[in-house]
Amino acid sequence: MDMLSKFGEKFTLGFQKLMPDAFVFAILLTLAAVMGAYFIMDRSPLAIINSWYDGFFDLLAFGMQIVLIIITGYSIALSNTVKMGIDRLTRFINTPIQVYFFVVCIGVLLSLISFGFIVITCFLARELAMRIKGINYPFLIACVYFSFNSWVLGLSSTIPLLLNTSDNYLIENGVLDQVIPTAYTLGSTLNIAMIGLLVFVAPVLMVLLRPKTPSKSLEELLTTTDENNTTTIQAEAQALKLPFNAVSDRLNNGLFLQAIIVIMGLVYIGMHFYNKGLDLDLNIMIFIFLILGMLLHKTPMRYVIAMKRASTNVSGVLFQYPFYAGIMGIMLYSGLGQKMADVLAAVATIETYPFYAYITGGLINFAIPSAGGEFAVVGPSIIEAVKALGAGLPAAEVNGMIAKASLSVAYGESLSNMMQPFFLLLVMPIMAAGTTLKARDIMGYLVLPVLVFFVVQVLMILVLPI
Repeated sequence: MDMLSKFGEKFTLGFQKLMPDAFVFAILLTLAAVMGAYFIMDRSPLAIINSWYDGFFDLLAFGMQIVLIIITGYSIALSNTVKMGIDRLTRFINTPIQVYFFVVCIGVLLSLISFGFIVITCFLARELAMRIKGINYPFLIACVYFSFNSWVLGLSSTIPLLLNTSDNYLIENGVLDQVIPTAYTLGSTLNIAMIGLLVFVAPVLMVLLRPKTPSKSLEELLTTTDENNTTTIQAEAQALKLPFNAVSDRLNNGLFLQAIIVIMGLVYIGMHFYNKGLDLDLNIMIFIFLILGMLLHKTPMRYVIAMKRASTNVSGVLFQYPFYAGIMGIMLYSGLGQKMADVLAAVATIETYPFYAYITGGLINFAIPSAGGEFAVVGPSIIEAVKALGAGLPAAEVNGMIAKASLSVAYGESLSNMMQPFFLLLVMPIMAAGTTLKARDIMGYLVLPVLVFFVVQVLMILVLPI
């Protein structure tokens, strides 16, 4: 295992030398998409630029949702209640190995509920790193990010939910003639086995691949004073009061007004789950985080201070997501993404179609790092190819093949996220706050886990039934 950890360190050094900043990475991907659209699709430069602009703001709402997930979730972590809970947790988890294992386990389980819950994993990991000595902090960030893989297997998995949505665009365009229930996808033997892989194997794998070199602790990496620890939120709120009695101070620091909003919010959350069941999308998660943060911080002024502190490191999401949307626009509107899917689908056979769907999901994800956006581009071609391969088979069997191919796209998309920094932008504002850490410092630690999971997942999609 020492040899494996040395490989991990070498990959990390290689990423540090070769991988540019996440923004530069987005620019390089943009230029690669431009070249593909020009040389492969024979699109004119002006047509490509128009496609780029047409897609540039397609992720604007998604980017804002991600920002709100980060800062509303982070504000919860800054509450005394959460800090006391983590203090109690450290009575049982007090070694680096235990931290790596526990963080991956918790991250996998939380991401199965919703991919936005990775922010909770980030808070937990960062707080544990502040309390427990000997943790290699860049590797711990890699553990958090690797645990994110499980979201595509769980309740917020975009592609299975789309297939089970009435009158979705695949049905409207004649690609499918009926919905494919989640029993074929999320509840399938294949997906349950994938969940087992993430829950039971991923934590052990990350522990085995942990670096053996001297650790780079969070305390050593901090380059600025950690504001959240030097001045409490309560003390800052108190310091902002006027030196004389004022109505404004009573409103700012009173419990009553915020309590009314919290009660209204809790009533709506209760109605939401009563009427819709466990329906977790980004909007309801943001709302839950917002109301819970207000509840924990008690007064408007404390919550304002918490949100201000939580908002200091989200610039990467704000300005980089539009560039990825622009790449998606080029791939979508130039037809380049469709062309890539067609080429891969054309070589598939009844035995190998899951593999080619998996590879398609992984490759195109670099240019369209959104499962829903990617499937809109490649899904129709892959489904049509699978239907042609299954011609003459019973409808239930063809539906199973479509479900397997769609899941394979999702698995490939999720794993390739580990090799590009799009969703790492969701992690870094929390985990790297106060440090100079970049994506290149983290991603080398993910190479070996990705290679192991690539081999295992390919075998699973080829062998296991739906």
